[in-house]
Amino acid sequence: MEEDFEFGSPEEQRLSVDRYEEMLRNQDLYFFDAKAFESIIDYYTDKDDPVKALQVAEYAKSQHPYESTFLLKKAQLFVRTNQLEKALEELDKAAILEPNSGEAFLLKGNIALLQGDVEEGEQLFLNAIELGEDSAEAYFQIAELYQIKGEYEKAIAYLKRSLEANMENDDALHALAFCYEIVDRPEESVLFYKSYIDSDPYSYAAWFNLGLVYERMENFPDAIDAYDYAVLINETFVPAYFNKGNVLVNLQKYTEAIGVYKQTFEYERPTADVYCAIGECYEKLEQMDEARENYKKAVKLDPLLADAWFGIGVTLDFDERHFESLHFYKKALELDNSNPDYWFAIADARYKLKQFEESELAYKKVVELNPTDVEAWLDFSSIYFEQGKYAEAIDVIGDAIKQNPDASELYYRLVAYLFAQGKYNEALNFLELGLATNPDKFHILFDYLPQLQGNKIIVDIINKYKNNS
Repeated sequence: MEEDFEFGSPEEQRLSVDRYEEMLRNQDLYFFDAKAFESIIDYYTDKDDPVKALQVAEYAKSQHPYESTFLLKKAQLFVRTNQLEKALEELDKAAILEPNSGEAFLLKGNIALLQGDVEEGEQLFLNAIELGEDSAEAYFQIAELYQIKGEYEKAIAYLKRSLEANMENDDALHALAFCYEIVDRPEESVLFYKSYIDSDPYSYAAWFNLGLVYERMENFPDAIDAYDYAVLINETFVPAYFNKGNVLVNLQKYTEAIGVYKQTFEYERPTADVYCAIGECYEKLEQMDEARENYKKAVKLDPLLADAWFGIGVTLDFDERHFESLHFYKKALELDNSNPDYWFAIADARYKLKQFEESELAYKKVVELNPTDVEAWLDFSSIYFEQGKYAEAIDVIGDAIKQNPDASELYYRLVAYLFAQGKYNEALNFLELGLATNPDKFHILFDYLPQLQGNKIIVDIINKYKNNS
């Protein structure tokens, strides 16, 4: 007597799979109804075993030759294994049995995209929508297509239609957040997610995406509330914990952030990114031993995580172990050669080790990669100035001003360099430019060359601007 399982239940699926595998062991031929075959195919597909799934689909087709379902299943599996031509052959066969299958048009649309034919893909998705088959998936697919084409307004419209057809489509919720970010309409995004939550208050994905929008708007308290609701609904949803930790870092609540990051360990194995984030929090708290320990755990899990190697270097630099820090900065740079922060750290470490030429080369790379980094320009120029190379220091600041004409600190530094070189009239001209840009930062000049505080001409010019501002 057969056991009575609920239709479509995992138990029923397991029974069908066991019976199928028994048939293979016995080298026999058993009959299965179409639903049982579908369940067996889905089982092997979920187990990421497309080869076995294809074998079942082929056997199913031999027993049910007029069922287009198994041709579609084969096509799906061929797409999954990147055998696109074979997939199209199966879809052509399916079209004979069921010419108006929306699912077939969706699959053909996906294949067209994989083959680089965006226009054909668009038409096929529209055909699927017209046929009304699996409309939520069809709307989602065409929205993805419009994202590829950079037509984000159209993508937003279709994502909303996808969600109207299936409110549980988390992928559509995430994609919608991304599209709203691209078109820079965060307020509209907030209104949409709030409306969605009114309809489905227990959608942790909607709360999470609302949190993302608030975070990008730098509305950190509301972002934290949204992430809290997400984990209240689904306590195992790790991204919400991680993002909440990031918000707390932005609020400089580093100890609290560490606690939230560590909560992720209760629900999944620790990852390199989480250890790196914890390390950064300890670094901000100037607890360098703990920071270094977490950064080391991160690189052990992921040796390609450049930020973690860099973090180890930062902790060593803080402890004045500059030569050792340089080794780890170089490791980070090997993984990300175009990161200006890494070059800046190397330039600074080289300078502290009195490797001036190497430091100069590193600073050149920093300002090449990030010409708006005023601090890098200032540090770069000071290397020349401290070696008595006034002309070179002046040239560097001149280049910096061309890139950052509104940065008053550059003008004040240039005044100091020109005075040191004896170019007094030129120095006074740049002093007036600096004061015109920002009269409140004149102290920068005296911080760098305190002796200029006794220069009556300079003091009179500063007082004139102070009195008029």
